[in-house]
Amino acid sequence: MSRHSPDFHPALRALHWLMAAAVLAMLFIGVGMVSTTGTAYVTLLALHRPLGIAILLLVLLRLPLRIMTGAPALPDDLPRIQKRAAVASHILLYLAMAGMPLIGWAMLSAGGYPVLLTKSMALPAILPRDLALYAFLRQAHTVVALLFFALILAHLSAALMHGLIRRDGVLRSMTVGHRRAGVSPKQDDADD
Repeated sequence: MSRHSPDFHPALRALHWLMAAAVLAMLFIGVGMVSTTGTAYVTLLALHRPLGIAILLLVLLRLPLRIMTGAPALPDDLPRIQKRAAVASHILLYLAMAGMPLIGWAMLSAGGYPVLLTKSMALPAILPRDLALYAFLRQAHTVVALLFFALILAHLSAALMHGLIRRDGVLRSMTVGHRRAGVSPKQDDADD
């Protein structure tokens, strides 16, 4: 769905940046978890699980909002292959944002481990205990995390290319927006 405004909906922009911070924190926590043991591991794990569920809940809010509000049109002079890559990468980002926590939850369920949100609140298992499935899902969680990280780097690179090199307003549509007090939309685009 295309949006008539040159900017993403303000609620969608807020969710984007909240989720960006959460996903970035999650990536660092995940790397820390696999590279440490002892009490640091336990502490990171206690952060990792509820943060993953929070990301899942945020993406479940964000996706319907994105479908309802649409996205600004990409620049007309952007090659068709880049437009298709942009659409595909956004679909993959949404799949990863929802898939990573679901794979983690399923992995823990298959391993017989509770998904603790707090010391006294655990989510129900979504799969029966099965150690072979646990091992498979653990590998899948790692592979998807690495692919997600690569996708995030590509997304960030494209955003910086639009903002710093092309200066075509694409980055601005997800950051500060195009409308500023006393400035017409055409003047604002010329500033990019």
